[in-house]
Amino acid sequence: MTRPDSTRTNAYGDLVRGDGPRLRGDALTLAYDGRVVAEGLDVSIPDRSFTVVVGPNACGKSTLLRALARTLRPSAGAVLLDGRDVTSLPARKVARTLGLLPQSSAAPDGITVAELVGRGRYPHQRLLRQWSADDERVVGESMAATGVAALAGRLVDELSGGQRQRVWIAMALAQETPLLLLDEPTTYLDIAHQIEILDLCARLHEERGRTLVAVLHDLNHAARYATHLIAMRAGRVVASGAPAEVMTAGLVEEVFGLPCRVIDDPETGTPLVVPAARRRTGEKVS
Repeated sequence: MTRPDSTRTNAYGDLVRGDGPRLRGDALTLAYDGRVVAEGLDVSIPDRSFTVVVGPNACGKSTLLRALARTLRPSAGAVLLDGRDVTSLPARKVARTLGLLPQSSAAPDGITVAELVGRGRYPHQRLLRQWSADDERVVGESMAATGVAALAGRLVDELSGGQRQRVWIAMALAQETPLLLLDEPTTYLDIAHQIEILDLCARLHEERGRTLVAVLHDLNHAARYATHLIAMRAGRVVASGAPAEVMTAGLVEEVFGLPCRVIDDPETGTPLVVPAARRRTGEKVS
C-alpha cells in the first residue's frame, strides 16, 4: 500500500516532511551567563497546540524559550523551524513565522498604543513596500481582537499593567505569525488580569489556530489553559503530554518538592493542585 505524500512546502520554499512539528529542539545544550542550563535537551511543540512550560525557578524554562525564539544560540544541538536550523535562517523570515513576547517588555517613552502595535508589522516591510492599507487593517484588527482599540491614541506608559500586556499581545498578533512564544505573560499582574490575559491567549489559540508556547509559574493556570504541558527540572524535560496525564501528585512532588493532592477543578474538570496542609502541633485553639 502506498503512503500518501506527507511533504509540504515551508515558508522558505523547501519541501519538508509534513508529519512532524514545525518547531522543535534536538539535543540542545543551552548556556546562560557562562553557566550550562540544559544539556542534551529534546523538545517538540505540537502544531496548533497551546503548550505551557512549567518548572521551578532556574530550571531552564525561559532559557529554552529564548532558544526556540532564536534569541539564544545553542552551544550544541539545533532548534529546527520547518525542518531548518533556525540560526541559519534570515531574521526577517523567522519573524514572519515566529513571534516572541519577552518577559517584562518596556515600551519606548512617548509611544502610543497604535504606534507600538504597528511595530509588529516590521517583518512585512521592505525597501519598496512601506506602510500600506493592509498594514493599517491588520493593526486595527489586532487591537480589536485584544480589546485595546479604544486605547489607540493613549500613551502606553499611562496604561495599567493588564492593559499594557494586552497591547504587547496585540503587537505580536499584528506580526501575523503562526507561532507565538510568551515568556511569563502574567508576571506582575493581579489575579483578575492574569485570567484576562490567559483567556485572551486561549481565544487566539482556539479561534485563530495559532500555536502558542508560554512559560507559566502557576500550575493550576497551566493545567487549565494548556492543551500540551512540558514539565522541566534541572534543565531536562521530566514529562510532557496532556495536562490530565502530566499533572499528577507524584510529578508535582518530584519537580517542585511539594506534597499535594490533585483533584478535578470544579469549574473546568482540569487538574487542580491542592498543596498538603502543614501539620500544626501544640497549637491551642481559642
